[in-house]
Amino acid sequence: MSMELLCFPYLDEFYDVNEANRARREHLEGLATMLPWIATIDAFQHWIYTHPTHTRQERTNAWLEVTERFGADVDWSGCEKMREATWQRQLHLFGVPFYYIEYGIAQLGSLQVWLNSLEHEHTAINQYMDALTLGGTQGLPVLFETAGARFDFGAETIGPLFDRIESHIKELPA
Repeated sequence: MSMELLCFPYLDEFYDVNEANRARREHLEGLATMLPWIATIDAFQHWIYTHPTHTRQERTNAWLEVTERFGADVDWSGCEKMREATWQRQLHLFGVPFYYIEYGIAQLGSLQVWLNSLEHEHTAINQYMDALTLGGTQGLPVLFETAGARFDFGAETIGPLFDRIESHIKELPA
């Protein structure tokens, strides 16, 4: 995921500048929707596993509460039944529970590595490579720190991170 973002400055070498900017914009905009969806799925899984004897209606109510918390402001009028079942589109819930959150954790790290590269590309890449050399020998907090990222999912990390991403999207030509 980091490498996808670290290649952004070099897309113009392989693609028309308009196509390169479109790819950058679509990638960043996709992250802006993917991460809240990951948070939604993670919160829903947490509820499911902490309420093992829940009923179908309780599960539906929990899903609706979670989507109110993390979801976009969408008018579901006339599609309420579909909304109640949208959790079923995430196959990770059925086959590999709690694996999907790993995508979100990895993406938050990669975004920080990328943003660091915008300020000091050489340093950011060296830190990223240092983290890769650690492989599975260290826990995630150490890997993140080595890569120049914060292993923190609070508002003090996520808020400024997305502010910078939003700013970067606005700088891209439409």
